[in-house]
Amino acid sequence: MSADPASRSQEIAGILNAGAPGSPRGRTRKIVAAVLAIVLALLAYAYFSSRSSQPANRYVTQALTRGKLVVTVSATGNLQPTNKVDVGSELSGTVDTVFVDDNDRIRKGQALARLDMSKLQDQVSKSSLALVAAQAQAAQMQATVEEARANLERLRQVAVLSGGKVPSKAELQNGEAALKRAIANEASARASIGQARASLKSDRTNLSKATIRSPIDGVVLVRKVEPGQTVAATLQAPVLFTLAENLRQMKLEVDVDEADVGQVRDGQRATFRVDAYPNRDYPSHITRTGFGSQVKEGVVSYLTVLAVDNDDLSLRPGMTATAEIITATRENALLVPNAALRFTPPQRETGQTQGGLVSKLVPRPPRPARRRASATPGKGGTQQIWILRDGEPEPVSVTTGASDGRMTELLQGAVRPGMQVITESLSSSK
Repeated sequence: MSADPASRSQEIAGILNAGAPGSPRGRTRKIVAAVLAIVLALLAYAYFSSRSSQPANRYVTQALTRGKLVVTVSATGNLQPTNKVDVGSELSGTVDTVFVDDNDRIRKGQALARLDMSKLQDQVSKSSLALVAAQAQAAQMQATVEEARANLERLRQVAVLSGGKVPSKAELQNGEAALKRAIANEASARASIGQARASLKSDRTNLSKATIRSPIDGVVLVRKVEPGQTVAATLQAPVLFTLAENLRQMKLEVDVDEADVGQVRDGQRATFRVDAYPNRDYPSHITRTGFGSQVKEGVVSYLTVLAVDNDDLSLRPGMTATAEIITATRENALLVPNAALRFTPPQRETGQTQGGLVSKLVPRPPRPARRRASATPGKGGTQQIWILRDGEPEPVSVTTGASDGRMTELLQGAVRPGMQVITESLSSSK
């Protein structure tokens, strides 16, 4: 079975020539090798790119602490005197004299201004004379009664002496009627005296009202009248002065939002500031919380009144003040930052397994958001915080209480002071 050496050489040469660069089979192999090399390069690039883009997470933590928690409600309003009185005039006329000016201290009954009293004095004189005339008329009617009674008595005596012959029955009846008329006229005259006295009293009252007097002890806040000014009190009394009874005791009227009114109670302490003294806190306390609502620019609020001591008279009516009402105080409470109650780790940090190379290249549908027990810190109820253990976040369920907007009280949960709770996640590339 041995072959000729020459034929074996030719067979080897044929095999070598079949894989030569110029042959069709060699070109196909080169193309396949090139495609495979490109695919492998792309896969390697995608793999190492995805690995290099995986962020390494770092966390911002804060320790749980015990301390005092003060819960406040903020409200804005204006300062007002405890008793403010608008003083006007019941009479129309011309202002003759003004006795006070703005900021003047006044006493109850003190004259503030006076109208021209000439017409009023004339009316008083006229009423006095009318009373005298009525009294004279009553005296005349009284005399007429006495005359009519005497005449009737005389007629009756004559009838007795004559045995009833004279006077006639008609004359007796006329005498009796005359007496009754005289008595009625006397009663009418006495009633006229009462009317005249009432008119005189009314005119004297109007004369006294021409002098406008203060109804309270206090200070003049606003003067709105000048001498010579005409006052018309036809429909309503015009306001001439605005008086404040006592500026050492004032009140602050604030509008409490409907979301906070449930926390506000009478007697609660508060502090407030005014723009005139931005670094000074004034103490106060609530005296009344209104049940009736008011709507301003679409916002529902409730009028709340606070009592204010103003012994140094630094506060003035109308000043705008912002009050902080203390609604709750917790001593030695376990406190957590509100940022920790809002924190949720990214998805890959909550147990998501790493897939293979193909899973990195194939897009996945979005995962559902992680559900929280409560999304509003400080409103009470069960919520979730994250504790950092061995560099990894671990969820812990807690029961929250009151909140001041920055810190929240923890009532229950597997937590203790000093535990590091996560408030923020910081990502950086490897």
